[in-house]
Amino acid sequence: MVSQMKSIGMLLAVLFQRLATLTFLIAALALSGATIAAAFGLIPWLALEARFGDITYDNAGQIAQIGLTVLAVLLCFYLPANARIMALETSHRRFNLGMQDVARAYALAHSADRAGLFHMSSEFDAVRERLAYLRDHPELGSLEPDLLEVAAQMSHISQELADIYSDDKVARARAFLRQRQEEVEAFNARLDQAKAISQELRHWAHEVDLEESVAASQLSRLRDELRAVLPELGMEQTLRADGTVIDLGKKAAE
Repeated sequence: MVSQMKSIGMLLAVLFQRLATLTFLIAALALSGATIAAAFGLIPWLALEARFGDITYDNAGQIAQIGLTVLAVLLCFYLPANARIMALETSHRRFNLGMQDVARAYALAHSADRAGLFHMSSEFDAVRERLAYLRDHPELGSLEPDLLEVAAQMSHISQELADIYSDDKVARARAFLRQRQEEVEAFNARLDQAKAISQELRHWAHEVDLEESVAASQLSRLRDELRAVLPELGMEQTLRADGTVIDLGKKAAE
């Protein structure tokens, strides 16, 4: 949409420039003819009365007519320079349009080259093969043969680049990277699972240590209670090094 608006604006600018040039030419010719005819008495001069202070100029119309004629003729001397500028702008626009067409044709040829449609090895045959492909392409039917030939030559020059980045190689590279990414995602999933298991085991081991500590504390308290109670019951105790009772005998009666 923006490019279409720019094209319309450039077209209107060119039309108005040509209309202005034509207007200047017609005005200069008309004023020159009228002034020359008035000088020979064929037509009257422009009647215009002007006053500056107390002085009245009766021939102000004649002076104004001659001045406008000279100004119009002088402006005509700028028309060749303006024509050259317009020609340069037109050629520049045509050059841009031509380069856009060449770039479009080259993009199509390079895409076909990456797809492996061209098989000729020699330069002449390779360019001819690409040129035939571009001529038969439905999107390039309106382009000039010279532009298609330039695009075909550019495509042949970039043949090595098209071979390196061919569709097949790019597809394999993408498949390889996709597989690597899937492997990394699977490894991250296993790593998260291992972290969860490790955290669960660490928490479980901590709970077991707490339970063992509580059990050991209860056993020690029970042992102390037994040591205090057994002598009162008239019983002797023989303990191992670890504190377990291995022999109990009754105390002799007094």
